[in-house]
Amino acid sequence: MNEDNFIQIKNLKMVYENGYQAISDISFTVKKGELVCLLGPSGCGKTTTLNMVAGLLNPTGGDILVDGKSVLNVAPKDRNIGYVFQNYALYPHMTVLQNVMFPMTVGKNKKSKEEAKQIAERFMRLTHIEEYANQKPGKLSGGQQQRVSIARALVQQPKILLMDEPLSNLDARLRLKIREEIRALVKKVGITTLFVTHDQEEALSIGDKIILFNEGVIQQDAASYEIYLNPANQFVANFIGNPVVDNFNVEVSDGKVIGDGFEIPISAFDSDRFKKNLTDGVYTLSLRPENVFPVDNQADGFFTCKIDDIELIGRERILKFTINGLGQRSLVKVEANVEPGDEVCFGLNLDRAFIFDNNGERIY
Repeated sequence: MNEDNFIQIKNLKMVYENGYQAISDISFTVKKGELVCLLGPSGCGKTTTLNMVAGLLNPTGGDILVDGKSVLNVAPKDRNIGYVFQNYALYPHMTVLQNVMFPMTVGKNKKSKEEAKQIAERFMRLTHIEEYANQKPGKLSGGQQQRVSIARALVQQPKILLMDEPLSNLDARLRLKIREEIRALVKKVGITTLFVTHDQEEALSIGDKIILFNEGVIQQDAASYEIYLNPANQFVANFIGNPVVDNFNVEVSDGKVIGDGFEIPISAFDSDRFKKNLTDGVYTLSLRPENVFPVDNQADGFFTCKIDDIELIGRERILKFTINGLGQRSLVKVEANVEPGDEVCFGLNLDRAFIFDNNGERIY
């Protein structure tokens, strides 16, 4: 077994009968035991990809290999895959215990009632739902129902666990709690997991790596921290991060990056970070809000702006200001002595800046 290529997606395509191309020639690999987030906006192809891995959709091109063997001609029930759906898909007339036991009472891997009960109870303890064993799903909260759904998927002891937006029906605080539980659980069990979400914050916190989709194309496949610190293109930079990235319209001319109210010599940028030559023209200079910061000495700053508004987010505050009609943000500690209406001089951490051309391709 090649554990580094436990799941291999090779040149996968999905074109529907009406001609709509949902997936455009994607390839990626997943290591054994890895928790990988398929991330992207609605309609980007992430759930379509998940359903092709599950066998619920047949691709129109490419191949899917698990443990070195193609599964394209293997029926969904024989792929040894657990699937956790967004809407829980529990049987309302069964108790929690009966729901969790159900996959072990049917099919070619059917177990005795006593063995099925023992396995179900073990996974119910792992997911903290053993006390609800005799209750019906309708009596449970959303978080409890999702735990039942996860336990039911795990009792089959599948090679792969697929999760499609499993937290989207939960409130924000419960979502945070359950996602921590899911990561701890899949790591404890050691199961290879594909987790679909549209929530970039969720993906950053739960995934070993992120595969970011847009319009059926993979934009970046990288570790969570790498995708945040080194976005492959402007779409990735804009999609990942909260608060969102600051984008400044700039022009490159005479060896300078020129924005509204500031000029930066190209020599001020780290030459090792340039991916291409920065020729004269129009670009976007992008920085994450933590890399746009107030400075006391104007000689250390790049521009001065009036603060339009301030948003409190726990231990930090977001300073909001406008440059050339575009709203920008600076992330500062909650103790920062700044108020709306203040004129503030800002410095920029150019070692963490990005420059994109008009096609969104990253230059720096």
